[in-house]
Amino acid sequence: MKLFLIAGEVSGDKLGGALMGGLSALSPGLAFDGIGGPDMAAQGLVSRFPMEELSLMGIAEILPKYRHLKRRIRETAEVVAQTSPDALLTIDSPDFCLRVARQARAMGFTGPVIHYVAPSVWAWRPGRAARMAKFVDHVLALLPFEPPLMQAAGMSCDFVGHPVVAEKRASAAEGLAFRAAHHIAEDAPLVLCLPGSRRSEVARLAPRFDEALIRLRDRIPETRVVIPTVPGVSRMVRDMTRRWPTAPIVVEAPADKRAAFQAATIALAASGTVSLELAANRLPMVIAYDMAPLSRWLIGMLLKTDTVTLVNLVSDTRAIPEFLGRDCRAGPIADALLDLLESPERRAAQIDAMALTMERLGEGGPPPGLRAAKSVLDFIAKSRGA
Repeated sequence: MKLFLIAGEVSGDKLGGALMGGLSALSPGLAFDGIGGPDMAAQGLVSRFPMEELSLMGIAEILPKYRHLKRRIRETAEVVAQTSPDALLTIDSPDFCLRVARQARAMGFTGPVIHYVAPSVWAWRPGRAARMAKFVDHVLALLPFEPPLMQAAGMSCDFVGHPVVAEKRASAAEGLAFRAAHHIAEDAPLVLCLPGSRRSEVARLAPRFDEALIRLRDRIPETRVVIPTVPGVSRMVRDMTRRWPTAPIVVEAPADKRAAFQAATIALAASGTVSLELAANRLPMVIAYDMAPLSRWLIGMLLKTDTVTLVNLVSDTRAIPEFLGRDCRAGPIADALLDLLESPERRAAQIDAMALTMERLGEGGPPPGLRAAKSVLDFIAKSRGA
């Protein structure tokens, strides 16, 4: 059996690597073709071209590469149609992956098309699921409430667990060692600050986060701040924080970041999947986010939920406070952080919601990569009439 897999960014490559590991464990001898990064290469994939060509964000990055991306979409679809794999597995990156799937179908590919990571139709643009159903047969969902939405649009769908449940976490001892290394007392408040992983997010949110943290330090002077960052924005973060009145600790190495998550008392974070990383570490949080005025208006018009924080959604609570759009202001954020530090009851309520979230995402069960692999193999067998 030969499978063609496509991932277009780092998160998709991680999902693809775990999926390929699960597939090889359940069905030894599978052959893999497609596009991926280092995690998928470690499982035996020889990428048709460097995945980095697809890892673009925003109009400013995409427009100069538009013709090249269109050519890559056509070339990839042609390969799928010509080689006729037993299934096409597209992993997230819908702007590239779903275009390939649609064109491959138009070129005559008749095998199963399986997409890993359901579109967030529960939040906005519900019509995406119906459009996908014209050329996607089966979906692997990360969130437990997504399968009915995909099935209603005409696709089969399995919840396979969220990858956050399988991520490595630091021990309590490593958290204490982090505090000792940075001369932070065991009982001193340590705020984990996460202003985003993209330059536009950091530029917009970091100054507001800094002002909120200054206000918090005015109330609790012994408060320290640690900022985990990623290579693409680390220099920007370091340059910006040099101007902060009290310099934060900036960490980039994965082991240091895991230790910081364990060492912190509470977190101030941009909206996104990072809330699940915080939940995995049972770290109470405040979520804040804003975007450009036009984007804010458009999202506000389209948004279908009263919360965007995944912990709130998965646990069906509203335990995590959010400050979004016009509400993303330093004063209210600082008040919420102070309230969280001073209220054991609020922290306990958040931790309960986090524990429920992680349980519902598959914590304690089979690894998501293995569950995804079983779903893929079962669907292929079903499509063959086995």
